[in-house]
Amino acid sequence: MTGQPEFDAAARSRRGRLRAWVVAHPADVIDLFVYVVVLNLAVQYVPAVISESFTLSLLTAALLKVTLELVLVLKGVVLARFRKATTKLAKTTTAVLLWVVAAGSKLVVLWLIDIVFRGSVSLGGFIPVTLLVIALLASRAAVRRLLYDTPAAS
Repeated sequence: MTGQPEFDAAARSRRGRLRAWVVAHPADVIDLFVYVVVLNLAVQYVPAVISESFTLSLLTAALLKVTLELVLVLKGVVLARFRKATTKLAKTTTAVLLWVVAAGSKLVVLWLIDIVFRGSVSLGGFIPVTLLVIALLASRAAVRRLLYDTPAAS
């Protein structure tokens, strides 16, 4: 029984760090819940979108949350470059880069889902995943606007 207090202290420490993160990032937790709802609605109503269990849809929503956050950061960097561009060539190049980020991100999402879940989850193809991402981001913005009464940053 000598190991029990150490285990309890470690568990409390992990719970404390998790609780601190949740308190510091409530919008991210809400986003995850919104993503789970939207994803499960897609699973129910879009035949191409498949998840074998609720646990897998929760994990898929978490993966989508992380991936879409990274894509939004990358999109912001490219948009900042576009706004700073002064020549027609620079504007055209960054516009093409923005298109590559937008289209490529959907392919990356499909690839990650395939690698991580190995067929237990399918988001269909390019068109269904594009529509799903649009629905996820629109729902996230709507919920943030509802809860925080400010426009959501995207």
